[in-house]
Amino acid sequence: MWVLLRGGYPLRILLPLRGEWMGRRGLPRSLAPGPPRRRYRKEALPALEVPVLPVTATEIRQYLRARGIPFQDGHSCLRAPSPFVKALPLKDQNGATASFSLFIDKTTGRFLCMTSLAEGSWEDFQASVEGRGDGAREGVLLSEAPEVEDSEEVRRIWDRAVPLWELPEPEEAQLARVMFGLTRVTDDTLRRFNVRYLRPARSLVFPWLSPGGLGLRGLKLLGAEGQGDGVHYKETTIPRPGVYRNLFGLPLISRRDVEVVLTSRELDSLALNQSTGLPTLTLPRGTACLPPALLPYLEQFRRIVLWLGDDLRSWEAAKLFARKLNPKRCSLVRPGDRQPRPLEALNRGLSLSRILRTALPAWHKSIVSFRQLREEVLGELSNVEQAAGIRWNRFPDLNRLLKGHRKGELTVFTGLYSTPCRANRQWEDHIHQTVIDTMQHAVYVYDICHVVIDNLQFMMGHEPLSTDRIAAQDYIVGAFRKFATDNSCHVTLVIHPRKEDDDKELQTASIFGSAKASQEADNVLILQDRKLVTGPGKRYLQVSKNRFDGDVGVFPLEFNKSSLTFSIPPKSKARLKKVKDDNGLATKKPSSGKKGAVPQNSETCLDQAHQPCHPDPSKPSR
Repeated sequence: MWVLLRGGYPLRILLPLRGEWMGRRGLPRSLAPGPPRRRYRKEALPALEVPVLPVTATEIRQYLRARGIPFQDGHSCLRAPSPFVKALPLKDQNGATASFSLFIDKTTGRFLCMTSLAEGSWEDFQASVEGRGDGAREGVLLSEAPEVEDSEEVRRIWDRAVPLWELPEPEEAQLARVMFGLTRVTDDTLRRFNVRYLRPARSLVFPWLSPGGLGLRGLKLLGAEGQGDGVHYKETTIPRPGVYRNLFGLPLISRRDVEVVLTSRELDSLALNQSTGLPTLTLPRGTACLPPALLPYLEQFRRIVLWLGDDLRSWEAAKLFARKLNPKRCSLVRPGDRQPRPLEALNRGLSLSRILRTALPAWHKSIVSFRQLREEVLGELSNVEQAAGIRWNRFPDLNRLLKGHRKGELTVFTGLYSTPCRANRQWEDHIHQTVIDTMQHAVYVYDICHVVIDNLQFMMGHEPLSTDRIAAQDYIVGAFRKFATDNSCHVTLVIHPRKEDDDKELQTASIFGSAKASQEADNVLILQDRKLVTGPGKRYLQVSKNRFDGDVGVFPLEFNKSSLTFSIPPKSKARLKKVKDDNGLATKKPSSGKKGAVPQNSETCLDQAHQPCHPDPSKPSR
């Protein structure tokens, strides 16, 4: 997920679309649901044309006090009386008094009433309290229940699915157990979690039940495919993932439970619950996202253990999710050979209770043991590809240099491209009130992992260069550097270069302003547009700084006018024979595809903001 900010205003927040409906082609035609429809006034891809200033917890408390509304402070939410419930003495499904059945997210102000299932924004709650419009009706409309079409499809699929032990052929049931790794999971466990098997699609079916287990709101279908020596699992949700909010296992949670284990797969929850007897819940989108709308359902737990998987990305996701849940009550199971994901641990005969006892507290960053540091280093060395980040699809040369796109880094991108529109705002005065708040809101709500700032000069305006202006730019760069580190989010900052002579190639020192930007950056990318010694002018991308492993280099680019994106030229055109170094001397550079050149790979979100470049031979790489 990524977000693009221009001039301090978020233009669009893009949520991942790839894979939302994958796997449905494998369903029988009669079971394949139709495309999702937009419900009410909610947007699938919200376009925010003005800065959104999220409400703070202090402002929420002040408003409640001013209105005389009692409230209780929780881990990530405030609890208050619900304006959508008239019979205050009644109990909700979890046994809590209806008078305090409303949960308000401390970070966003979004609310959820556990009794009526009404939900909405902070503005909707204020309108309900102040009697502006039909608040209760508006709250219910904002709840994302499955649509009528999906509800009918859900019921049809569910009725055709059967429990594994009711399959007519024992060989078919045994094959399904082997395929999904369920040979040690008992029928009692499958019955308790209400898991079924859809024979036409050869998929396990996990239900999404309403709180209290009274109604069927959706389904997740899990198919398995052989992949080498292992198995590849393919998920399909109805309704679509953006609306599917099932905490699998929630109907089995008692109001007396104070500890829970969160997993990223339903199969892991089955194994954990069977082996340890502890309450377990599965996140609806695995390690990709923890929707804030689920936080009210987790408020009752004093301790939450996150055991999300057996790789480095699962570990990073667990640390991010712990921030939303309140790190002081969270513990994390570190991946390792003797600590695989729960289902594998069960199948290998390992003690899941012992592994849970090794979970590390998430909140004490200042106290780190040598053993923890050693395991951190070992984990990165053992998972080199994952530590290197997500690889680009269209720029393999970029992969060969930068190795991947990593969270928590700051990339500075410069080059000769279109001049920004003029602006007269002193943006540094508003960085924390507008842009940083919007970025933090996007990271919290959508788990955004890449923010592109386009561009720094536009945000600052075009007053003449001065000491104050340079200091302001340094402050802004420092703020973005801190945001990237604190939020484990990659930030790409576009900065136009200084005015250089036409016959000179851009360098790291050509970045506008002081050296602060290049010093703080983990990566410096320069889009060069210079003539070759032996041919017509070419554009190419230069990686002039790479803090991850020091590799720098250059590769040619070609601009595609129809798609407005850069790509690697055909091999017949991509032989970059010579370029001029900083002293104006012609030097040979490796051609594309040979040793020393860089590949051609780029994620869609990075097409126009991430391109590599050519090293400054006079300076060592950092």
